[in-house]
Amino acid sequence: MFNKIVSPVDLAHAGKLEKAMAVTGDLARSYGAEVCFVGVTGATPSELARTPDEYRKQLEAFAAEQGTKFGVSTSSHVIVSHDPAVQMNQELEDAVTEIGADLVVMATHPPGVSDYFWSGHGAHLAAHSKASVMLIRG
Repeated sequence: MFNKIVSPVDLAHAGKLEKAMAVTGDLARSYGAEVCFVGVTGATPSELARTPDEYRKQLEAFAAEQGTKFGVSTSSHVIVSHDPAVQMNQELEDAVTEIGADLVVMATHPPGVSDYFWSGHGAHLAAHSKASVMLIRG
């Protein structure tokens, strides 16, 4: 049913992604699908990485770790965004299309202050992507 799963991740909150990663791993194992972890970074230094290449290595390591943990094939895809607050929805949509995903599994934050930054990404993908979208609360 699913061949390629995209899982957008925020490495700054990797500790809060356990439930979404478990669902992603279970679905990938069940369908024999590959998981592509998508991460967004800026071109300028951040708390996570000084350069996009440094961030790319962190995302690759995260993907490999998840692949080993769940016994599935993984890859990674980095989006270098100049203004994530404005461009994130379109950039994620473009990445899902470019990767050829037929399912997106992504974590949602509990309602709160972070909704000002992250709310709506899953809804945007569900409305504009050909891929199915599963949002995992918690």
